[in-house]
Amino acid sequence: MQMAAVKVPAEDRPTIPITAVTLPVGHQDGGVPAAGTPVTVTATSAGWDTPTPGSGPGGPAGAPEQPAARRRLRRVLLAGGVAVAVLVATGGATAGYAYAGEVPRGTSVLGVDLGGKSRAEAVQALRADLASRASTFTTPVQVRIGDQTGEVLPATVGLAVDVEATVTAAAAHRPGPFSLLFGSRSAEPVVTVDAGKLDAELRKIVGRTEQQMRLPAITFSGTTPRPVYPKPSKGLRAEESAKAVREGWLRGQPVQVPLVETHPATTTEEVDKLVTELARPAVAGPVTVTTDRGNFTIPPAAIAKSLVLTADKTGKIAPRVDEKKLRTALPGQFDKVEVKPKDATMSIQGNKPKIVAGSGGSQVDTAALARDLLAVLPKPDGRTVRAQLKPVEPKVSAADLTKMGIKERVSTFTTNFTGGLGSPRSQNIVTIARDVDGTVVKPGETFSLNGHTGERGYAQGYRDAPVILDGKLVPGVGGGTSQFTTTLFNATYYAGLEDVEHKPHSYWFSRYPPVIESTIFWPDLDFKFKNDTPHGVLIDTSHTSSSITVSIWSTKVYDKVTTEWSPRRNITKPKVIKLQPGPSCIPTNGIDGFTQDAFRLFYKGGKVVKREKFTWKYLAEPRYSCG
Repeated sequence: MQMAAVKVPAEDRPTIPITAVTLPVGHQDGGVPAAGTPVTVTATSAGWDTPTPGSGPGGPAGAPEQPAARRRLRRVLLAGGVAVAVLVATGGATAGYAYAGEVPRGTSVLGVDLGGKSRAEAVQALRADLASRASTFTTPVQVRIGDQTGEVLPATVGLAVDVEATVTAAAAHRPGPFSLLFGSRSAEPVVTVDAGKLDAELRKIVGRTEQQMRLPAITFSGTTPRPVYPKPSKGLRAEESAKAVREGWLRGQPVQVPLVETHPATTTEEVDKLVTELARPAVAGPVTVTTDRGNFTIPPAAIAKSLVLTADKTGKIAPRVDEKKLRTALPGQFDKVEVKPKDATMSIQGNKPKIVAGSGGSQVDTAALARDLLAVLPKPDGRTVRAQLKPVEPKVSAADLTKMGIKERVSTFTTNFTGGLGSPRSQNIVTIARDVDGTVVKPGETFSLNGHTGERGYAQGYRDAPVILDGKLVPGVGGGTSQFTTTLFNATYYAGLEDVEHKPHSYWFSRYPPVIESTIFWPDLDFKFKNDTPHGVLIDTSHTSSSITVSIWSTKVYDKVTTEWSPRRNITKPKVIKLQPGPSCIPTNGIDGFTQDAFRLFYKGGKVVKREKFTWKYLAEPRYSCG
């Protein structure tokens, strides 16, 4: 049967507009627009109309016949139009297929087809596939860093595929309808890694082969500036390393981790400029400092010691004057204009503690001085700075002492000496006792005898007297201070205070209780105790011509503290040793050696609440004879 042709009026023919079709270069003859000029092409059931730019749907009246090149273009567009017509005809069915699921069709990740799936289905599918190939993602990653090679375990550095993020990224891609129907896309997985842990592992591989940055600086040799020029570093940078490993992990090749070159912020030219414009002028002459209490001078040597021209970690030199170094470099200069504050003190008067109020002082504001000094150092003239004096309060006020609860004598201990107050040894005992007298130890503080007195030498008023050195008595500056140390140790011992550090003598002397006694020697042997009570502790010392006494004042924590000794054991007899006669030879009678225990007992409510054991082994002191 033959069907008759049906004519459709032009106005009822379906049209499909296609805009911005760019004709290729070479199709410019016959009035065809040049490449890049958009034209509107309309498809109808009768064919395609390709008007000239700016014309209406039908083109200009009386247009000449189109050349062959344009006819070929019309055939190409006609073919495309047929395809479009098919899509239009299939309409909803095609659109439904193309846009089914949350992940676009044709999308795959690591070879797993996720197209057309919901996010949940895609996550499940990808996770299941990765689990089936677990060995692929747990195999050590080969890395190359410069000339070094090694491997990194994914689990150690948190290297993994983030399935959720990967599916989210894949679903976010929205291709056009043609790509949805006929295209395909391999989406990259989202890889995570702990940059810090990765950096630590990579540094094990690279070792010490990284080129360290040489930081710029300007130092002084006396008052001569010496420049140190910068040098860049070349090494790992955590962020760059993490990026390289994330991108290269699953490519099947060793990952090349870059060594990044980092230049110091201050350049060689800037170092030279600082030398010329600051360092040299800074030490060219002194600076005068004026205050309300007088003036003093900062010489070039002190400027060189306090002017800091070193770089920070980035290699940036930020010039500054170090106020602590400035104060240290000017011994005595600040004393000309400053008034030192006086702490409140406490002493025992009439067998009661009495507080003497302290007083404030004034001090140069060294922070402001350092800032203002830096501003004038580059100047050849006008090198004068005005310094401000700021008030300074005492560290310990009368109110502070009142709150400490120092109200009663907690313990006291006395030892005896011979020779009267005229002997060098007795004078040393009295000198150190006066230094310590009136010391207040706050709750929680640790008192150090060496720390409190400092070096005990001739300059501090100490004299030569016998000391134990290398097992024998010899003349030495400060002899006798061990007797005061033993007296202080026992006073704190019976006050129940915590023993931090002490060392008994090598030989036992009958003037001391065995085991619970202590020597001292600057700077190696110290005596320390801690005020482990909630109250302050006052050390009170007194002396006679034959004794030294130390008392501890505070608030009692224990009812009493006593000592029990074990019998002596492992007794050894002294040897007889003859020494060359002379001023360094001090004869002795010899003392037995022994080992003994001492137990400190703490009482509260009539019961022992704490018990401490001290043990010491005394050597037998040889019987030295001179000649």
